[in-house]
Amino acid sequence: MAAKRDRQVRDPEATKKRILAAARHEFAKYGLGGARVDRIASRAKSNKRMLYHYFGNKEDLFRRTLEDAYGQFRVAEAALMIEKDDPVTAIKRLVAFTWNYYVDNPELIPLVNSENLHKARHLKTSDAMDKLNKPFIARMQSLLDRGVAEGLFRKGLDAVQVLITMAGVNYHYLTNQFTGEIVYGRPLMTPEARKARLAFNVSTILRLVCTPDTLKRIGE
Repeated sequence: MAAKRDRQVRDPEATKKRILAAARHEFAKYGLGGARVDRIASRAKSNKRMLYHYFGNKEDLFRRTLEDAYGQFRVAEAALMIEKDDPVTAIKRLVAFTWNYYVDNPELIPLVNSENLHKARHLKTSDAMDKLNKPFIARMQSLLDRGVAEGLFRKGLDAVQVLITMAGVNYHYLTNQFTGEIVYGRPLMTPEARKARLAFNVSTILRLVCTPDTLKRIGE
């Protein structure tokens, strides 16, 4: 036990990463109210003393877990380097990235849903969110403005509105996948269904932002 504690002291960053990964799993599965610190510590191969030392109480850990989840999302999005693409290709890649990220990181949606149940009270106290999201919004507005300047996109596009719509067409489908299969009477998460949905989402956003001439040229 002493050797284990010594390793955690020598490598605090690795311990923090394990705790955050375990916390994301726990909070996504049980929500803030149902999550248990002892389960998080056990999954992280740590102990509650170390968890409290690094992250404070459970509420603070929940906030840090949210920040970490959003941070990973933004880092992955920035790595697309859409600034190097033509505007139409950039939009296609960004929609596909958002969809695939949600699919490949299924803990993100219930984690965000849990925070919405609490009316974002944890993120309201976060100093990290502006730093994470303002560059993302500015990058999108720059892309839209570039598309307008090249005669590809409609004028007057608001990056925030486009991003909300882009997130929505991806997010709603996945967060309602179980009830959706009952309501609509078809499987929604087979490989074929996911492929069809992604194609629909890309087409939806292109039709939102592109001029009629651009849509005609690209076959939409």
